[in-house]
Amino acid sequence: TTQMAPKAEKKVQEKQPVVREYTIDIHKRIHGMSFKERAPRALREIRAFAAKAMGTRDVRMDTKVNKYIWSNGIRNVPRRIRVRIQRKRSEDEDSDEKFYSVVSHVPAETFEGLVTKKVQE
Repeated sequence: TTQMAPKAEKKVQEKQPVVREYTIDIHKRIHGMSFKERAPRALREIRAFAAKAMGTRDVRMDTKVNKYIWSNGIRNVPRRIRVRIQRKRSEDEDSDEKFYSVVSHVPAETFEGLVTKKVQE
């Protein structure tokens, strides 16, 4: 019988502080929600997106993101939002998380042709 090659050890890369801009399609994430749940759910989905994208459990939202989501009321949430997500080192020594994420709103006239991009600090 033939044997499989030995598994190569994966190098786990240490996380670094980074800043990226994303377009989040809110519409597909709140599709089918009842009206009174839409804006609150949209904010939870943005938080979940940031946590997954940056690999941090601690996600902090800027008030402008909240303002934008709620701008048309609880039911009529904007279809998309452009956000800048920053992964930062946690200064709080006693927290078990080394990093936290900050989500801020980037106003966009149109979403056509926008792609995820790394932002130089």
